[in-house]
Amino acid sequence: MKIQKRPLYLVTDRTNLTDNQFLTTIEQACKSGVDLVQLREKQLSGREYYELAQAVKQITDRYQLPLIIDDRLDIAQAINAAGVHLGQSDLPVKAARQILGADKIIGATTKTLPQALEAEKEGADYLGVGAIFPTQTHVKTVHTSVATLSQIRQNVSIPVYAIGGLKAHNVAAVKPAHVAGVAVVSAIMQAADPIKATQELRQAVLAAL
Repeated sequence: MKIQKRPLYLVTDRTNLTDNQFLTTIEQACKSGVDLVQLREKQLSGREYYELAQAVKQITDRYQLPLIIDDRLDIAQAINAAGVHLGQSDLPVKAARQILGADKIIGATTKTLPQALEAEKEGADYLGVGAIFPTQTHVKTVHTSVATLSQIRQNVSIPVYAIGGLKAHNVAAVKPAHVAGVAVVSAIMQAADPIKATQELRQAVLAAL
């Protein structure tokens, strides 16, 4: 399974949400226009992450959407997720590919052209590039310009996703880069109306692409 024509990528964040609110928000997003879901958890134990991943996968399976697990290759394998997303401090893409084989999706966070070229060489299926704008998440981010985003997009043959503070009102900023898609976190996860937010985001993203 590889990434194809999946322009709106949801990365989860449980900040200020109960477990029920969290799962409900994901389901609302899945039925309203997201194409791909990444479960990102930095604080949970292995068992907690596994149990949450199982619950999320029940939702994504229902809507026939790929579920990507952030960081944790073992969790991705344990629940038979579509793949894994790796940051610069995580397991190298090459090692993950050796473990997962050719059929699983591997995404990589990159912020510079050398990082992007290395990730592609090692077997990444797509790149997440950013942060384009300041973010509200607790994940440490580094600003990435649209110029760098464009440079990466022009020099790799795998899909590139812009991420970082992107919302319906500012996503047009990435239009010059001609990326494959946009990844969002708080724009959906912290929205008062996740269904409306997802629908508006999808329209804005398709217009920007």
